[in-house]
Amino acid sequence: MADAEIIAVGSELLTPSRIDTNSLWLTDQLNGLGVEVRRKVVVGDDRELLSAVIRQSLKQVDIVILSGGLGPTEDDVTREAVAEALGRPLVFRQDLLDALSERFQRLNRKMADNNRRQTFVVEGAEPLPNGRGTAAGQWIEDDSKVVMLLPGPPHELKAMFTGECLSRLQKKLPAQVIRTRFYRVAGMGESDLDQLISPVYKPYANPATTILAGAGDIQIHLRARAHSEPEAEALLTAVGPPIEELLGDRIYSRNGANIETVIGEQLRARHATLSVAESCTGGLLGDRITSVAGSSDYFVGGFLTYSDAMKTHLLGVDPALLARHTSVSEECAKAMAEGARQRTGSIYAISVTGEAGPQSQSGAPVGTVIIGFAAPDAEAQAKRYVLFGDRNGVRARAAQWALDDLRRRLH
Repeated sequence: MADAEIIAVGSELLTPSRIDTNSLWLTDQLNGLGVEVRRKVVVGDDRELLSAVIRQSLKQVDIVILSGGLGPTEDDVTREAVAEALGRPLVFRQDLLDALSERFQRLNRKMADNNRRQTFVVEGAEPLPNGRGTAAGQWIEDDSKVVMLLPGPPHELKAMFTGECLSRLQKKLPAQVIRTRFYRVAGMGESDLDQLISPVYKPYANPATTILAGAGDIQIHLRARAHSEPEAEALLTAVGPPIEELLGDRIYSRNGANIETVIGEQLRARHATLSVAESCTGGLLGDRITSVAGSSDYFVGGFLTYSDAMKTHLLGVDPALLARHTSVSEECAKAMAEGARQRTGSIYAISVTGEAGPQSQSGAPVGTVIIGFAAPDAEAQAKRYVLFGDRNGVRARAAQWALDDLRRRLH
């Protein structure tokens, strides 16, 4: 199996103002060829350090891709570093100089003397034409290894890789594929989930299992690598279905879709509409629902009722109910949901009220969240949760728990 490492070159990538997006795109392209990316490194404009990193990469993997550092200025050191790492000289190419001169003439611009640096290639390298810039790329084969030098600007790199490198790689690579399964889970913590499913996945190095946790949202990635697609799918089948059986309806997505997208699909399939009434989440719930394109098909609107007075004025919550039970109560959550449904004419409504902290205003413990639900031809319902985290964490989890509660009721 062929593996790769990606080296992003440029001191600007070590500052907080620039992000290396090229390596993300290249990883996706390589994975499509069955190539696993073992490491990504960002190196500043330091020829000696870059050369050392290249030598280390060549000891570890079959494919090394460098992006950036091919410009005409003195701090563009990729060509020199690769030549040093491979123990080869740089060679002047008259054909590259002619093509570069012609390009500047077409643009009616004078070519600076330092552009001549871009006409040198590592001995034995195959120049890769760049139709979108002045920096030619290079394809170098060293025994069984491949080194690619690609320009830094993303539009140049992508065009060069797809136009020049992809077919070359396909010819050299052995038969190999990477296949994945991607589950998203709600309603349980990361440690509880891992304790439940680890007996299934731990015996297997392939597929590899990765668990990523967010605020009330856990992602499970299964990644199988094999010589053929049927072989990879067989590896995934050994792990995926047993995990699905253990998690049951806690799995809300098998294709990576977020929970608000899944809910939108449920509502659209029912030709149903939804409204929300929020207190402690301060609009987070409505924001997540409307982040889905086309949500106007099913979402009619919501109410942000942070104070008791607004709960009464906008949703019709009885002041006597609030005095008797407080705003952080099942009774209030149910009244909020029913009020939102009646005032908007939606088929369903969900509400959120609670104590996000840092101090409690109602007497309920900080982290207490109550989610209400109203539907036609049934009494409104409510569930109480105690969520952990700081103020922002409680608010984010409250929105996630409300969406999951709605998903389960619709399901």
